[in-house]
Amino acid sequence: MKKQALVIFGATGNLMFKKLIPALYHLLLIDKSRDIKIYAIGRTAYNTEEYIEAAKPQMTSKVDWDILIPHLEYVQMGLDTDEDYLYLKSRIKDEYKDVMYYLAVPPYLFPVIAKGVCNAKLVSKGDNSKRIVFEKPFGEDLMSAKQINRNLWEYFDESQIYRIDHYLGKDMIQNILVVRFGNKIFENTWNHNMIRSVVIIAKETEGVMSRGNYYDTIGALKDMIQSHLLQMASIVAMSKPQSFSSEDIKDKKVNVFHSFKIDPQSIVKGQYLGYTDTEKVSKDSITETFVYCKATIDNDKWKDVPFYFITGKKLDEKRSEIIINFKDDDSLLALNKDALPRQNKLIIKVSPEDGVEFRFNVKTPGLQNSITTAALDYCHSCLSLQNTPEAYEKLLLDLMDQNRTLFTRWDEIESTWEIVNDAIKKHEAPYVYKDYADLAHHIAQTQGVDINDL
Repeated sequence: MKKQALVIFGATGNLMFKKLIPALYHLLLIDKSRDIKIYAIGRTAYNTEEYIEAAKPQMTSKVDWDILIPHLEYVQMGLDTDEDYLYLKSRIKDEYKDVMYYLAVPPYLFPVIAKGVCNAKLVSKGDNSKRIVFEKPFGEDLMSAKQINRNLWEYFDESQIYRIDHYLGKDMIQNILVVRFGNKIFENTWNHNMIRSVVIIAKETEGVMSRGNYYDTIGALKDMIQSHLLQMASIVAMSKPQSFSSEDIKDKKVNVFHSFKIDPQSIVKGQYLGYTDTEKVSKDSITETFVYCKATIDNDKWKDVPFYFITGKKLDEKRSEIIINFKDDDSLLALNKDALPRQNKLIIKVSPEDGVEFRFNVKTPGLQNSITTAALDYCHSCLSLQNTPEAYEKLLLDLMDQNRTLFTRWDEIESTWEIVNDAIKKHEAPYVYKDYADLAHHIAQTQGVDINDL
């Protein structure tokens, strides 16, 4: 197995302790023979032993440090001068020819680090054995996203850039392709003739917690709709690709984005009561913590099929799922005039449970001709002998293996910013909500839509 090095800038941040270290530990636990060196980069004056001791109380999942320690080395360095990166170069052993640079830092540091590693000859443009990886926010709007990418393209080819949307690493998001294209019963009914609507939900019970400084500049529309939810929609709506290679899949997703339109009149923004009391949040903030909107796709496959998005914080439950609502057959009421309409649906559960549920009409047992709803429910994690892999485990493994399928291409980022661009320009004050029931009542009054019945 080839020797690899993962250089993580921002190694004293929450992402490192909460996600990256646990993911790397589990990958090493699965494959103890993997020869990878992890260089944890930070400004704080630690040696490796001190860094590990500082990390331990911040971990939220169990880690056997005896497995991780042989692979881990802390490097204290600045980020501003060529000398900083020459020092880093002296620390990375020559035997590691395949090197990945993970930018777990704010976006304004992306071009600084990209320039530094290139000036130090740590990276050569076009050399895919040297790769750079970072995650959202991919800018704060279309203009800033373009600027970030122009800066990165000075030093890296697109093939060397890996943009993480961690939702794409979730097992059930990957499973959508299998459900759709591995089952003819669904693929042949996956169009406007059979589907009434699509609902994409990402609800959280927590508030912004300690992320007030970041969140108040972003909001739910940029944080969730522009990235996670539009990516989920594209996988649901894309046409069958020529092959299931990374580039062919991305081509079909981009085709969806080009036809995707959010109805500006449908957008409802909300802000939970007490948000402006959060540390590092402006007292007069109009940043939204909730978004509801309706969108359509302007092509023959999805003609007149509404896509609904619901996402926010401080709601009634933690739940992420995609609901495919099928149309009723004309015979339903002929079979029983009291049958409940709109019960046929496919629910793809993303979190906290992951699985697939298919709901359909059946006759109730007994002498009556009543019709009820039955469900076929597949629990994905129940079949696993071990915990379902976290998104970061899969994404880091794909980064190591140079598999780009679950990473976003620049034209995907550009297209999703274009979709939400008009919506983020509106600076109206959001509706202040007490809870989800309050929001549902407000949306029913302003939009004439019962979001509990979508």
